[in-house]
Amino acid sequence: MAKKSSIEKNKRRRKMTKSFAGRRSRLKEIAMDKTKPMEERFAASLKLAELPRNSSATRIRNRCEVTGRPRAYYRKHKLSRIALRELGNKGLIPGLVKSSW
Repeated sequence: MAKKSSIEKNKRRRKMTKSFAGRRSRLKEIAMDKTKPMEERFAASLKLAELPRNSSATRIRNRCEVTGRPRAYYRKHKLSRIALRELGNKGLIPGLVKSSW
């Protein structure tokens, strides 16, 4: 089980990313538009830098829904490999069959 503080920090980041998404995308659009004047693009990039760092989507860490483990994460199931194996062996994940040959 991961530290509660790490899990909560990641939840705060997800929430902040969602709230700043529109503003961040508008500023990025202006900053990347080559047709706009250089001063306007530079001002947009400065405003983008003033936004909180945790409002960036790249700061979010994929974590297991069950354990909070950050590594060996399967996106399709939103679980780590360990939780996926345990739940799969119990038959709680539809369509998942343990391989044997």
